[in-house]
Amino acid sequence: MNDEAFIKKGYLISTDKSLLDFDTIFNYLDQQSYWAKGMPPAKLKRAIAHSLCFGVYKDGIQAGFARVVTDEATFAYLCDVFILPAYQGVGLSKWLMQTIMAHPGLQGLRRWSLATQDAHGLYKQFGFKEINNPERWMQIFTPYIAE
Repeated sequence: MNDEAFIKKGYLISTDKSLLDFDTIFNYLDQQSYWAKGMPPAKLKRAIAHSLCFGVYKDGIQAGFARVVTDEATFAYLCDVFILPAYQGVGLSKWLMQTIMAHPGLQGLRRWSLATQDAHGLYKQFGFKEINNPERWMQIFTPYIAE
């Protein structure tokens, strides 16, 4: 798959992993997110390596990030979505979601999944809704252990 880049209002969204600022991503997820606190750096590096990643940049500086875990045929799990506070309020989350949902490798999937505590309004704009038949879904949850 070719790396893709989208430019709008001086911002860039790219799937080119070589542009990612790992320290910025790790620091946000570890210090500001509610879902990834305590994730060891090595685990995040492995997660990025095995995911389709979308970086948001302003003048070459990381402004946001999202990761999709997918087989690019039937299923996608959207996770680690954020826009840094200094770049919020200009529509980047919505543009990031539009870019993800339009990605050629993510078309025709049978199921998308995500978990959110506070961004339901954003995701509903893109067709996400509460899980039908949640009693059918199961999980194994293991908190991060320092490595």
